[in-house]
Amino acid sequence: MPPTMVPVLSRAEIAQHVKALARRISRDYAEKDLVVIGILKGAFIFLADLVRELTIPVEIDFVRLASYGSATSSSGHIQMTKEIELDIRGRHVLIVEDIVDSGLTIAYLLDYLKRFRPKSIRLCALIDKTQRREVKIPTHYVGHVVEDGFLVGYGLDFDEKYRALPDIYHLER
Repeated sequence: MPPTMVPVLSRAEIAQHVKALARRISRDYAEKDLVVIGILKGAFIFLADLVRELTIPVEIDFVRLASYGSATSSSGHIQMTKEIELDIRGRHVLIVEDIVDSGLTIAYLLDYLKRFRPKSIRLCALIDKTQRREVKIPTHYVGHVVEDGFLVGYGLDFDEKYRALPDIYHLER
C-alpha cells in the first residue's frame, strides 16, 4: 500500500518563502563577501532557487553530510562525505539547509566550519522542524516552521524517493 502524502507547502508558497528569504539575505549581506554553503543532497533545489533570487554576488560550495540512511529519524552519527573546497577564512558564510530537525547535523557542521575561522556563520533553512530538536541551533533565516511530521519533496527525501516533487508533503507511512 503506497504511503499517504498530505500537502504542507505548495510550489507557490515555497517560491514566496524563497523570495522573502533572498530579500533579507541580500539586504543583510550587501557589500559583504558571502560564501553560500549548501548541504547535499537535500538543499540543492532550495539553494539553486535561493541564489537565483539574491541581488548580491556570492560564491557557492557544498558539503555532504549524512545521518538518516534509510530511516525517518537521525541516527545521531554524522558522516561527512564531501568537504568544502573554497577558502572561507575571514569571509561571511551562509549555510543553506532544506530542513533543521534534531539539530545534530547543523551542530556538527558549525563545529567543522569554525575551524576555518570565517568572519561569521549564519544558517538559512527552508523548514525549521521543532519537535525533535536535540541541540539548540541558531536559525537566522527560516522560510517555514513545522512542529512535526516526516516531510518529502522539493529536495527532501525518504530513502532517495520523492526528492523531485515540486511541493512539500507530510509522508504518512
